[in-house]
Amino acid sequence: MANPARPRALVTGASAGIGAAYAERLALNGHDLILVARRQDRLEALRDRLRKERGVDAEVLVADLASGDDLARVEARIRKEPLALLVNNAGFGGYRPFVELGPKVLDELLEVHVRASSRLAHAALPAMVKANAGGIINVASLLAFSGTLPPKPLPHRAIYAGAKAFLVAFSQTLAGELVGTQVRVQVCLPGLVPTEFHEVQGFDRSHLPPPMSAEDVVTASLAALARGEVTCVPGLEDPALLDRLAEAQRAVLMSANKATLAARYREAKGA
Repeated sequence: MANPARPRALVTGASAGIGAAYAERLALNGHDLILVARRQDRLEALRDRLRKERGVDAEVLVADLASGDDLARVEARIRKEPLALLVNNAGFGGYRPFVELGPKVLDELLEVHVRASSRLAHAALPAMVKANAGGIINVASLLAFSGTLPPKPLPHRAIYAGAKAFLVAFSQTLAGELVGTQVRVQVCLPGLVPTEFHEVQGFDRSHLPPPMSAEDVVTASLAALARGEVTCVPGLEDPALLDRLAEAQRAVLMSANKATLAARYREAKGA
């Protein structure tokens, strides 16, 4: 039975990997849970174990977030009861050259990473703002910063990396809108994690650095949320690098936002 005194968190992609690690940690921290994923058997096994070991109320909500109907059901569940925390973790890579990416996979990448994350945040935020409490964690990827890097040794990832870059900008901008409230927004950008994610995509990790555990990613993410960090990079030792990145982005925005063409383009105009 749900305990109204306990906070409730909803975790998408909870059947394995980082999502399951969030569910485990949040249960340990005293949260009741709504577990969302496509694989009912795994969700039910996780629910039963968390109920037995942690004494929490864990609810299973089977949904494919690429489906509009399933997404609407999850939104309706969120609006039914205020959440203390929403973890938008569901995702898949779809790693292949863009020209070989089927339209269905392309749409599903955008639907899961962009549409579902946005819609679930939109469903959760009104109650959080009213209560002046709560948080949203959007799980992105270090590949959000990989646009200038070639596809080898990294995977082909035009849509995946673009969708994760959306989550970075979305989270940072949304956090700016919520300044002055106690509602926190975070984007978490893990690197390699030893989960089923890459095996399902058929991606060979052997030539890349050793992965970080899903449990360590969650440790960093929840610690960063408590500290009010909007951008969490679990493996980044020097956070000043993020400050420099933000400063460079602001410098480009401010110096380029003008009516005059840059000198290197005037010749093309015949000026």
